Amino acid sequence: MSNEKKIMECVPNFSEGRDLNKIEKILENFRGKEGVKLLDYSRDEDHNRLVVTVVGEPIALKDAVLEAMGTAIEIIDMRVHKGQHPRMGATDVVPFIPIKNVTMEEAIDLAKTLAKEVSEKYNLPIYLYEKAASSPERENLAKVRKGQFEKMNEKLKEEGWKPDFGPNHVHETAGVTAIGARMPLVAFNVNLDTGNLDIANNIAKNVRFIGGGLRFCKAMGVELKERGITQISMNMTDYTKTSLYRSFEMVKMEAKRYGVNVVGSEVIGLLPMEALIDTAVYYMGIENFSLNQVLENSLME
Repeated sequence: MSNEKKIMECVPNFSEGRDLNKIEKILENFRGKEGVKLLDYSRDEDHNRLVVTVVGEPIALKDAVLEAMGTAIEIIDMRVHKGQHPRMGATDVVPFIPIKNVTMEEAIDLAKTLAKEVSEKYNLPIYLYEKAASSPERENLAKVRKGQFEKMNEKLKEEGWKPDFGPNHVHETAGVTAIGARMPLVAFNVNLDTGNLDIANNIAKNVRFIGGGLRFCKAMGVELKERGITQISMNMTDYTKTSLYRSFEMVKMEAKRYGVNVVGSEVIGLLPMEALIDTAVYYMGIENFSLNQVLENSLME
């Protein structure tokens, strides 16, 4: 393994989904860099959020993310940021995901290294979360981000919520960032033919694990104003144990009680092929299917 290239993935989320010039300035940090490859990015105007998927050799990847965070600090002002998605910083969250020839421990170490460097360079408060969390209370991103940018100054001064790195006060324009390490996550959204956000929130509450729903599912209701509909925005934290088709079917089931229909779904960023194959097998009723039967898999062997 020591002679093989190490590949890490990072999916930084930036609080800008509307200004194309600002988005391009952030993306420039990932283009044309040795040892780093920009795989995908998606922006959402309702969420006002940019999600970037990038892979690379660990140190090169960490350095590119550090530069992108610096750009975000320069061009994003959280004091005027508005969007449907919860957020607490210009660079809101930075997860590292082990992909090839790297361990979760290495991803945790990389997260801590970036946290230290970015906090010192930009005087930015940093929380460690998920596998890199310094305490069980900080593993869940929703708990870390609770209060959002507007209430973070108060939170940072509460007992037990001192940042892991950086000052004990919010960066005036860039807020707070969470940096961590985790397993591959699938961002999966299901759209509903209602503009009633209360209905979407109720459905999300019943679907997510914390509300008694699916074990590896986080969910919230989101209003898509331009389309006049709402959305169940979900993070599937372990698609191998909670399949996409289960979350999709549970949203449909919960929506029935309100006379609401599912009108579409979307995946944000990249996802493992196995997550889609699993869903296809379920809906098509394919027996004894193997990933070895996927043509592209055979070509890569």
